[in-house]
Amino acid sequence: MISGFFVIDKPAGISSHDVVSRVRRILGTRRVGHTGTLDPFATGVLPVAVNDATKVIPFLDEGVKCYQALLRLGVVTDTLDMTGRILAEGDYSSVSRERFLELLTRFCGVISQVPPMFSAIKRDGQPLYKLARQGIEVERRARQVEIHSLELLSFEPPLACLRVSCSRGTYVRSLADDLGAELGCGASLQELRRIASGPFHLSSAITLATLEQAKEGGMSDALCLDPYAALAHLPDIPLSDAGLAKVRHGRSPEWGETLLSAPCEGTEAGLARLSRNGSLAAVARIEPLPYGGSRLVLKRVFCN
Repeated sequence: MISGFFVIDKPAGISSHDVVSRVRRILGTRRVGHTGTLDPFATGVLPVAVNDATKVIPFLDEGVKCYQALLRLGVVTDTLDMTGRILAEGDYSSVSRERFLELLTRFCGVISQVPPMFSAIKRDGQPLYKLARQGIEVERRARQVEIHSLELLSFEPPLACLRVSCSRGTYVRSLADDLGAELGCGASLQELRRIASGPFHLSSAITLATLEQAKEGGMSDALCLDPYAALAHLPDIPLSDAGLAKVRHGRSPEWGETLLSAPCEGTEAGLARLSRNGSLAAVARIEPLPYGGSRLVLKRVFCN
């Protein structure tokens, strides 16, 4: 049974849930889930976990996202992108490349951002986008997000293309709207393409059609990123046969049941991969002991 991650290059016009449904049908399995929802109009990297890899999702490091965003100056919409209803139009003729570049530097770093009404954030159990479709707008609390970098790829008014590196939870649509407000002419997101999400990159992404062809040819395994590789940000602790047997029974191994020459030391707790012959066996927490040393505490077992 195949278990791992497929990096799907999501096409425009379908939801992230639609992609999951297509992958379920192609692979003939029900245990499929995605990480990092993309709006229907957006394209690019959508990591899809299959079978046991769905249990790995909570341990992924997708803290940094990278996008290519095309902004249209002079337009404000209710959805903050060009799929929405136009609310206002402004004169962008005085916006120069130099002024735009200067503004980008002011938006780098930790910023406060109000999530858009057309988002999946819930208020009293109701997604905001459902309220927005009813014409209801509610107050949203501003959130702290981090913009790691903003690179101007092209500037041909009314269009400006950016490469955005940002923290998880950042809304690029809100960023476009905020930039437009500062410029005084308004701006909306016309296109959005995710090029990286943590360890998942566009260079290894495949289309749904490619996955279907690979499945028909018995080659889908070759396109799958295994859970061990997906958790490469965690330190690796290889297990002995005795340690593996213990983990399989849901018991935390001792340091002597690993293949390390010495225990991992440190003053802070952290997660680690427990592996055997390059395969993920479990995720454990390294916990410092009060009087020195540390111990392993199982968080999730993946081996049978």
